[in-house]
Amino acid sequence: MKIRTKAQTAAAGLAVLLALSACGGTANSDSADNSKTANTTDISEGVQPDSAAVALLPQAVKDKGELTVAMDLHYPPTTFLAEDNTTPIGLNPDIARLIAKKLDLKLKFVDTKFDTIVPGLDGGRFDFTATTMSKTEERLKVLDMIDYFKAGNSVAVAAGNPLKLTVETLCGKNIAVTQGSTGQLKRLPALSEQSCTSKGQPAINGVTLPNVQDALTQLHSKRIDGILYDTTALGWAEKQQPGSFELVGRVDVGSSDLTAIGLKKGSPLTPAFQTALQSVLQTPEYKESLDNWGLESGAITDAKLN
Repeated sequence: MKIRTKAQTAAAGLAVLLALSACGGTANSDSADNSKTANTTDISEGVQPDSAAVALLPQAVKDKGELTVAMDLHYPPTTFLAEDNTTPIGLNPDIARLIAKKLDLKLKFVDTKFDTIVPGLDGGRFDFTATTMSKTEERLKVLDMIDYFKAGNSVAVAAGNPLKLTVETLCGKNIAVTQGSTGQLKRLPALSEQSCTSKGQPAINGVTLPNVQDALTQLHSKRIDGILYDTTALGWAEKQQPGSFELVGRVDVGSSDLTAIGLKKGSPLTPAFQTALQSVLQTPEYKESLDNWGLESGAITDAKLN
């Protein structure tokens, strides 16, 4: 029962928006989207290692021959599971596979709750993460972060926007954010201060939920007034369920729109990863992945180390 629900969620790009039962109903999607979520082809097939990146790897890593990447595999279209409920797909798995291929290493995925990824990296449980994680001062204290994509956050409300909300008029409203996200930690507090409390209005009430699926379900049942979440994921979900909710604007305060892979601060892998990722950004496969997931506008050219 539970496994089937997760598969449906991955295929549709969101969970039970229309108050579906645990095993009832499937989301509407066109044949192109079904093809994408069923396709488990490795985008890195045929990509050649980058000799300059490989030369920078520590010998112990070369000898081991494998990298471990942490991802929360429940956030389409950047990080989720294919219809087989086993294969990681989306932009981030594509990027991770391309990095591994450039380093001539195998790759092991570890499905990890988002707010435990940074402690896991800091504690040495994973080699890196590629999970649409934006840079914050707190994260940069414990992580080396290398840019690979431009995302950002937007606000979604119920279809038809019955409360006539805008990004600037959320004071006193119940707005969902996901646990450990930049939306929770940075963007919502900054937006609340800028639009509300600094003007004598009540603060935005952040409602912290474990994932966007829960948020979309609560939005449909009117337990919350809106959602602040990744623009890319909300855009994907809106395509899968037209007429269920709508975006009312981007949130441009509180954090950078650039997202980055993360490694433990001072990791001996960092120089090799930056070289490998810069090589990835110059490949046709990088653009192919962005195009496949409808993320063309997020392309960047500089794998900057932060």
